[in-house]
Amino acid sequence: MDNEYRHSKTTVSLLNYHFVFCPRYRRKIFVNSEVDASFKTFVHSICEENEWTVIALETDTDHCHLFINVQPTYAPADIMKVIKGRTSRELRQSFEHLSKMPSVWTRSYFVSTAGNVSSETIKRYVESQRTRY
Repeated sequence: MDNEYRHSKTTVSLLNYHFVFCPRYRRKIFVNSEVDASFKTFVHSICEENEWTVIALETDTDHCHLFINVQPTYAPADIMKVIKGRTSRELRQSFEHLSKMPSVWTRSYFVSTAGNVSSETIKRYVESQRTRY
């Protein structure tokens, strides 16, 4: 799906965003495999509800890479607001040690489109996050 155009009544688009975001204080929350698996499940369900396509999703110990295809009606800030808000609430309800944090995520994030490099290059980069060491 990473290079297939989305069609609607009025638009044809190909918007792929690469997001990188971190837990508050760069806490290593993804070392816990249950937190890692739950987070990925939550992200996939949020994206499915909003008709966003997850091209690649990977976590490292203290940050997350998300490569996603969306409709042109969603701004990157809106996407992050939904994903961070929902995953924060779900993770805090599911895991006692995270409920004690003032918030799970920092307010900042990195976002880029697949501008100078191909979508396939970014997908390989995101998928190699856990195996690069």
